[in-house]
Amino acid sequence: MKRSNPTANDFSKSPFLPLEDNLEERVKPSKNTLSRRSFLGKSLAVGAGTIGAGLLTSTRTARASGGLTPGDAALLQFAAAAEILETDFWVQYNELGGIQDSEVPGGSGSSAYHDALLVLDGDMDQYIHDNTEDEFTHQNFLNAYLASKGADTVNLKPFRTLPGSSAKGSSGKLRLTNLTQLTLDTSWWTRYRSRTKNPDFGDTFPQAVPTLAVGQHTGIPRTDADLSDPNFVQAIANTAAFHFPTIEQGGNSLYPSMAQRATSVEVLRILISIGPTETMHFQTWSDKAGNAPPLTAVDPVTLVSVTFPDLNSPPFGGQNFQTNLIMPEPCPFLSPTLPVCSIIRPTETKGIAMGAVKFLTDMGLFIGQSPAFFALLNQLAQAADAAKHGG
Repeated sequence: MKRSNPTANDFSKSPFLPLEDNLEERVKPSKNTLSRRSFLGKSLAVGAGTIGAGLLTSTRTARASGGLTPGDAALLQFAAAAEILETDFWVQYNELGGIQDSEVPGGSGSSAYHDALLVLDGDMDQYIHDNTEDEFTHQNFLNAYLASKGADTVNLKPFRTLPGSSAKGSSGKLRLTNLTQLTLDTSWWTRYRSRTKNPDFGDTFPQAVPTLAVGQHTGIPRTDADLSDPNFVQAIANTAAFHFPTIEQGGNSLYPSMAQRATSVEVLRILISIGPTETMHFQTWSDKAGNAPPLTAVDPVTLVSVTFPDLNSPPFGGQNFQTNLIMPEPCPFLSPTLPVCSIIRPTETKGIAMGAVKFLTDMGLFIGQSPAFFALLNQLAQAADAAKHGG
């Protein structure tokens, strides 16, 4: 794969600067929609019907003005919020371990962390860069499309309050997400290798890396002190390597699940066009996670231990668990009486947005965020889950 040529950082020339930073100055909300300040001020306890009625115009008015139904707007608003959050943490990874150029500016790289990531694959920096660029385009497109239809856009800039890494190479900017206290559910590894189970049927799956599912682990060097022990640096890189697919398999399921609730053919097209890129990301990162070298390390700050097992050995191993197995195995779909099928899973649409919020929150990604942040995120999720096809 051809590499980007790193150039001097120039924020003014980047075509992928977050639209949340300037969109509201360029596009004024329509008179029929509430301001973002009003939306933030809504009570978390309001019901789905109240959110739908208060946030956007009625279905009839929206359609008459060439806009979106409240449900379709809610689906895209939740997707936009998810993409803004995703962009925020990918930027942090790119600043320290990716390629910094005019496409994805910011940061200057951490050589020790960057090299530990390269142990997993020689193109890790390029993949991190490209994934980051993709997320920028997703957040920018979704907000611009909402604005073009006279719908509220999503602006999370007031919640950029979390300190990120202070290690050399980081831009030092305040963040939306916390990559230093992660608790990762790595059951996707066994879920996509199972031929007999599907989470849509309530099935559960064992963890690939059990120690990542307990305690809190950092996916980036917090300070330069984290870089003094090569074994711990590799553990940080391994944690990032499992965080990447853990996140992307979530988006991999989110988009087809939400698409089932869309009314507009164009909104459906947006959801089923962005969703497959998340699948491409997931497949790439699931392959790289399989290359994480087995090791045990103790965090010198928290004293939490993490062990990355040899995933080609018991209790895994064998044909269904070999680490280069990156195509989803066929599994039951829709009904146990039907033949197994190779699919994305889960794709159950009920409660998908609130499930995504819980998934991200349980991961520790929002440790340190304010109650207002959680209130907004929950409101966006409730509205998206209330969306119905045809209404």
